Amino acid sequence: MSELKTECPVCGALMILLSGTIEGELFPCRECGSQMEVVSLDPVVVAEAAAEEEDWGQ
Repeated sequence: MSELKTECPVCGALMILLSGTIEGELFPCRECGSQMEVVSLDPVVVAEAAAEEEDWGQ
């Protein structure tokens, strides 16, 4: 199984993306818990995912 490695942009922890990971996939950082989004796979780029805002049923 192939792995892609990068760093968490929030805390700097090593992040390993397994084969089968796709752009747009969301996952938490194991160290700081921040929600990450895979922006690109070549090169590997992850960014903190935008927080979803509550629409309060509107």
